[in-house]
Amino acid sequence: MSRKKKIYKKKGNVIKDLTRNIFKILNEDTDKHYNYKQIAGKLDISDTDGKTQILQKLAELTGTKKIKEIDRGKYQINEDRKYHIGTLDVTSNGNGYFISDDFEKDIFIPSNNLGKGLQNDTVKAYIYKRNRSNKLEADIVEIIERDKTAFVGVLQMSKNFGFVVCDNQKMYADIFVSKARINGAEHGDKVQATITDWPENSKNPFGKITQVLGKPGDYNTEIHSILLEYGLPYEFEKEVEEDASKLSLEITKHEISKRRDMRKDLTFTIDPKDAKDFDDALSFTKLENGNYEIGIHIADVSHYVQPNTVLDDEAYSRATSVYLVDRVVPMLPEMLSNGACSLRPNEEKLTFSAVFEINEKAQVIHEWFGRTVTYSDKRFAYEEAQVIIETRKNFIPENVSITDESYKVSDHIVEATLKLNELAKILRKKRMQEGAISFDRVEVKFHLDEEANPVGVFFKEAKDANKLIEEFMLLANRKVAEFIGQEKNKPTNKTFIYRVHDEPDVEKLAALQNIVFNFGYKMDTQTKESTTESLNKLLKDVHGKAEANMIETLAIRTMSKAVYTTQNIGHYGLAFDYYSHFTSPIRRYPDVMTHRLLQHYLDGENSPKQDDYEAKCKHASKREELASKAERQSIKYMQVKYMQDHQEEEFLGVISGVTEWGIYVEITSNKCEGMVRIRDIKKDYYIFDEKQYAIIGQTTKHIYQLGDQVTVKVKHTDLERKHLDFSLIEQ
Repeated sequence: MSRKKKIYKKKGNVIKDLTRNIFKILNEDTDKHYNYKQIAGKLDISDTDGKTQILQKLAELTGTKKIKEIDRGKYQINEDRKYHIGTLDVTSNGNGYFISDDFEKDIFIPSNNLGKGLQNDTVKAYIYKRNRSNKLEADIVEIIERDKTAFVGVLQMSKNFGFVVCDNQKMYADIFVSKARINGAEHGDKVQATITDWPENSKNPFGKITQVLGKPGDYNTEIHSILLEYGLPYEFEKEVEEDASKLSLEITKHEISKRRDMRKDLTFTIDPKDAKDFDDALSFTKLENGNYEIGIHIADVSHYVQPNTVLDDEAYSRATSVYLVDRVVPMLPEMLSNGACSLRPNEEKLTFSAVFEINEKAQVIHEWFGRTVTYSDKRFAYEEAQVIIETRKNFIPENVSITDESYKVSDHIVEATLKLNELAKILRKKRMQEGAISFDRVEVKFHLDEEANPVGVFFKEAKDANKLIEEFMLLANRKVAEFIGQEKNKPTNKTFIYRVHDEPDVEKLAALQNIVFNFGYKMDTQTKESTTESLNKLLKDVHGKAEANMIETLAIRTMSKAVYTTQNIGHYGLAFDYYSHFTSPIRRYPDVMTHRLLQHYLDGENSPKQDDYEAKCKHASKREELASKAERQSIKYMQVKYMQDHQEEEFLGVISGVTEWGIYVEITSNKCEGMVRIRDIKKDYYIFDEKQYAIIGQTTKHIYQLGDQVTVKVKHTDLERKHLDFSLIEQ
């Protein structure tokens, strides 16, 4: 018997996967019809009993209208009924969900109905009611497009073949690799494998190894693995570097003549102290009428990165810079990101600017947008600007002699910084009054030694200097979007790049409401206004408390994701009707598109096709999401690595999650999160109570509940899986 026959031939007395394989045949060409003999031939079934089963199954599928009989004995897929296109979301336990705009809720897919679909694949699914219940289930009948075919994992070799066990927990099948296609990899190596085929008769996809990354657990191996897992390159191709090197960086008199010359305006940058690229600067001039002219000057990346070039193609492909714990993977080559486009002090730069006349009440009296040439007089770190704000004096670092002229700050810069801070606070207060959500989260940062080992953890919190820059960047982004998006307070239909944020998910808000109630906090979600007010009060009340990070994280998860689109719906979190991204073109491709479109309209040109830009927006949103996941993974890796050196210590933590298999605990002092497995709690047998977000001891009735403070100790660290296991110190 042939190998193929074994797939479809009887398992006992029933042909295995008959329904699925009939669907597969009929889906090959939905315009074509098949009789039972043709289907039997395609399944390599020739015996009478097998053909009878096919006839019976065809009659059953016709009766339930899953297929249709277009002529006597001739069958087609019933496309008019229950087939839908959507995306597959695979869970870590091997089941999945079908996500489609055709349905309000995601539809459950049992593991045996995945049909070799993988995470985020675009699929065609048959939707049906499970048994006699009203609950819908999905059956994947066709893979329309693979989201990805390259996966990172560890090679496990046998004598003549190997399997790549993937890092991604949602990749439920190991990849089979023949000995001829291992590309020099050895047993135990961390590799990237690409799926080349998935035969019908195999539960595993076939593939080849395309990169050998190194040994699992090694720092560079793991960081490169994270980037590759999310399809994020960590090097530029030679062709891209060469294209960048050919650019003319000279700022000519002719180029200056086409721009507004603002080189004499007091201008400075405020950025993180370890920043290498400075893509925004502020200028400040006090006007004779008592108002202030404030310029938000942004690196004119679109001057250097022209459409239809190798450099532009690469920037679009990357779409964003990626910020890992110890490095930045830039969107643009270094000669641009840290050189020509970086607004470094004491250098003339080509910029794209939003210039506002603002009064003492922080009201915009006049606005101007266009290309400029600027000169930055000073570069501040946030910490330096913060000292000026707090002391209202020139800032001199402690380790620098007061006679060192290079560190002296003019009284004009002090005056400008203090006034900008004053105006920023008014702008922020207005935003909050209009319904903005205040997510002032503490960031976890690491002190690294020369070999990138974490030797300490510290928290970074936004202070006035950070908020000063944030408010003026928000102002520029909003005003640019309003300038294009509306004319005389009426919407226009001009194609533009908006950054939108939808209202929170009602069900997620209800879940959050239940959770925070256990901590003694109340929320009113009856109206949009009361929801916003409640969220802000909640975030203010939990600030600085042990449960703060957990509740802030849960609150963020209730929010919709902000995305790029040409269809403006406003930005809920910022309470803006119009909002775009204009201020960071060095690290975000949508900002480059915004610059180009803004100049296009300033030149009086007609609106370009919306569909082309909408596709680019979707690409940018997806790349941003992947970059965010990579950034979170690098933090998790560093947290696990840090905790490896603290395995003998006891830590106070907060229960940040509860599941049927254990409780998650976040350590208060360093925000590292790990799991205490139920089986490892020795004093009682605990049962998961979903309604109480708790586990309850069967004998003692002792409760471990979400938000409870507990003491833990590191039991096990897994750098490859980026996972911590804790032991609970039971009282």
